[in-house]
Amino acid sequence: MENSLTHTNTSLRDSDFDIQLQNTDKYIETAQNVKLYVRDYGKGKPVILIHGWPLSNEMWEYQIEFLVQNNFRVIAYDRRGFGKSSQPWDGYDYDTMTDDLSEIIEQLQLENVTLVGFSMGGGEVVRYFSRYNGKGVTKAALISSIIPFLLKTDDNPEGRPKEKSEATAATIREDRIGFLENFGKTFFGVNIINKPLSTPLLEYYRNLCSAASPRATLECADSLNNTDFRDELHTIKVPTLIIHGDDDKNVPIEVSSQKTAEAIANNTFIIYEGAPHGLFYTEKDRLNQDLLNFLNA
Repeated sequence: MENSLTHTNTSLRDSDFDIQLQNTDKYIETAQNVKLYVRDYGKGKPVILIHGWPLSNEMWEYQIEFLVQNNFRVIAYDRRGFGKSSQPWDGYDYDTMTDDLSEIIEQLQLENVTLVGFSMGGGEVVRYFSRYNGKGVTKAALISSIIPFLLKTDDNPEGRPKEKSEATAATIREDRIGFLENFGKTFFGVNIINKPLSTPLLEYYRNLCSAASPRATLECADSLNNTDFRDELHTIKVPTLIIHGDDDKNVPIEVSSQKTAEAIANNTFIIYEGAPHGLFYTEKDRLNQDLLNFLNA
């Protein structure tokens, strides 16, 4: 394809020009001295992609292209403390991070929105319904989500022991990049016999995680591990897609999406057999199609 817009090329449709001109990246100020990096691509009904911990919006690379090509407007942003967004010292609780999401929706004047939250991002999706009554949102998707509650307690015996989270935090403080190296292998299900992605790609994702603020990395780990969303699930009254891999070692399906599917009335629950946590890459073609089917339903 020719780069020059003055060259006549019958293979380039008018809509392609529209998308090229629409494509923008910008910074949106969501709070005093806090600016979030936002990518806003395509035309059509808006879909907001919320990334997982400790990644950034780049994790959605394969979903962004697919959804834009299928006539959706795709907004993907970096959570405060991650990627290219501001890295304030505080504000890594779910109320504040959901206020950031609300500001993006308000400032972009979005309506008829689908929220898609991966892993930690599922928390902002649920909190947006309980805190803002789901204003402007007509569908929701929870992918490999940490919802509803990961911490082991007397009334949540399947959860993660507090000591395990504390040990993880100690490892991050000691050698954050070394932790990310090992975390990535578990994240994508890499082992001696299974290598679902190339070594350079695995290193790329590690580098995306490395760009996060050390403070945000620790604080958000605390938030995603210890925030209880169980009493908020009833506030989600829109069609909801739930997708989770049954070989997820980071967020086991038994303590997360299985319980979520039991609590949200209007949901479609799809289990990916053998899939790890990072199924946005390892199962990208299937995920893209399931998302598209849900968006078009």
